[in-house]
Amino acid sequence: MAVSIDIRYSGGLRCDAVHGPSGMKLHTDAPTDNGGQGASFSPTDLVATALGSCVMTILGLVAQRHDLDLTGTHVHVEKEMVADPIRRIGSLRTVVTVPGEVSIDVEMRKRLETAARQCPVHRSIHPDIDAPIDFVYG
Repeated sequence: MAVSIDIRYSGGLRCDAVHGPSGMKLHTDAPTDNGGQGASFSPTDLVATALGSCVMTILGLVAQRHDLDLTGTHVHVEKEMVADPIRRIGSLRTVVTVPGEVSIDVEMRKRLETAARQCPVHRSIHPDIDAPIDFVYG
């Protein structure tokens, strides 16, 4: 199934994007170290956001199938840019923190961790990008 996203340049290194199916809008701005104002997500920030939300969504799907409540689980993605040999994302380090009140046995932990690493965004990341996914259980 194809999804359309329309992006319009609004000047000043800013873009406005519209998600075709829902009409939801988001705005991007170039980061300050690349000539923008850093007033919103940069395009590469959206890659990190896509990874983190994809991981959490996949975990939510697995949790639903197993009647597990992951409420309060937190995903943190640390994006680092590199400049050599070209400016690009160098790493997307992801940490999933499951709160202590969520009781998960060893088998379910394995299932969740495997599923997270199989999320479509993670599987789409170029192998030159360091993209580990670590888990912390409260």
